[in-house]
Amino acid sequence: MIRLSPQLRAAIQRTTLPLLILASAAIVLVGKADRMLFDSLRTATTDSIAPALETVSGPVAAAGNLVDRVRGFIDTYEQNQRLVQENERLLKWQQTALDLASDNKKLRGLVRAVPENAISYVTARVIGSSGGAYVRTVMINAGSDEHVARGQAAITGEGLVGRLTEVGSRAARVLLITDLNSRIPVVIESSHTNAVLAGDNSERPHLIYLSARNAVKVGDRVVTSGEGGVFPPGLPVGVVSAIDASGPRVEPFVDLSQLGYVMIVDYGLSESLPQAIPVAAHNGRRGKPGAGDEAAVH
Repeated sequence: MIRLSPQLRAAIQRTTLPLLILASAAIVLVGKADRMLFDSLRTATTDSIAPALETVSGPVAAAGNLVDRVRGFIDTYEQNQRLVQENERLLKWQQTALDLASDNKKLRGLVRAVPENAISYVTARVIGSSGGAYVRTVMINAGSDEHVARGQAAITGEGLVGRLTEVGSRAARVLLITDLNSRIPVVIESSHTNAVLAGDNSERPHLIYLSARNAVKVGDRVVTSGEGGVFPPGLPVGVVSAIDASGPRVEPFVDLSQLGYVMIVDYGLSESLPQAIPVAAHNGRRGKPGAGDEAAVH
């Protein structure tokens, strides 16, 4: 490494600034004197770096376009997610509206079915179904707290549904007219032929004990006869839809698979049902029947 003497270093420092000033002044003077020289130099420099700039600008532009496309995909995805969520909310509201419309329709049907000669009636919602191969019943959200009792009729605006067989304080069970244990005295309106509508756990119960079998034909309307004292006469039941080996089949007016609301009607006939059977006491003697001794009559 070359070491400069202090005198030489001081001399260089003193002369450097004046030399730079002179060089700058010279460049300015030369530029003013020969402007074409600097223009040519600038043009040559631009021409020399233009290919490099063009080469670099292609990938930069492609990268910019790629970023824009990725950003567009992200925006589209987010918008699609928002639309999916909004569509789900709209579908839920639509289903709610359809359910309300269905309930409203069923309730309007019950309003039209306000029964005549009824002591009282209660509208109840169906909260459970025991439809299966061996039993056809539904559970409703009304019980003894609403003054419903065993034996009362369950109807809709279309016709007879069944009758109550089990009653709790806040819920009850309705035996449908299609159940195997259901037997309802009916009459064929057109011929006034008496019969019994017998359920067999199928969708269409059949007629038994016909007083005149040949008097029944497909299309005949079937209503309750009032005999037996369980139901009043004239409640719509169904229409004869077929005649097979087991007897005439009746299509119920009520779609029992789509029950939403039913009306439980007290016609004042429940006392005609068989009363509770006294049970034997533990000491072998018969005691008085208690509140829980009443057996459900099907």
